[in-house]
Amino acid sequence: MTSSQAFSTKFDKVCYILDKYGHDPHMLIAILQEIQAEYSYLPEDIMTYVATALGISPGQVFGAATFYAHFTLEPKGKYVIRVCDGTACHVKKSSDIIKTIQKELKLTDEKKTTPDMNFTLEMVACLGACGLAPVLVVNEDVHGAMDKDKTLKLLNDIREAIKANAE
Repeated sequence: MTSSQAFSTKFDKVCYILDKYGHDPHMLIAILQEIQAEYSYLPEDIMTYVATALGISPGQVFGAATFYAHFTLEPKGKYVIRVCDGTACHVKKSSDIIKTIQKELKLTDEKKTTPDMNFTLEMVACLGACGLAPVLVVNEDVHGAMDKDKTLKLLNDIREAIKANAE
């Protein structure tokens, strides 16, 4: 594949999304949501392209993308693990769960995604499941009353699923 073919393929989906919303700058948030759903983050070159296609400044697009916490400018792994560190979870040792995941996946506070793009670890202020503390969410699946052993088992189960899907 030539670089121009890769460029074309990369932007075909963006063009489809822009067409879907009639290149309406008032639909910027919805457009960015669909682009993020497609790429799992908002690549800089695509945001610049969106700005040009909508006839607005790149600053407006980047401003929206950085204002809303839902958007991310960095690629995330296939499995996004969100660990609650709110009061109820913190009191019940969510920090031990975070440390366990970081150690097992060789992640740090700065390095949040594994090199194979399988896992991303995020700490959040609250997941709204205080009765299940400490709690973590893997993509959309909630896991409550977690501890070190349950966390390690969960990570191993996910790894086994990844391995089985690769075969």
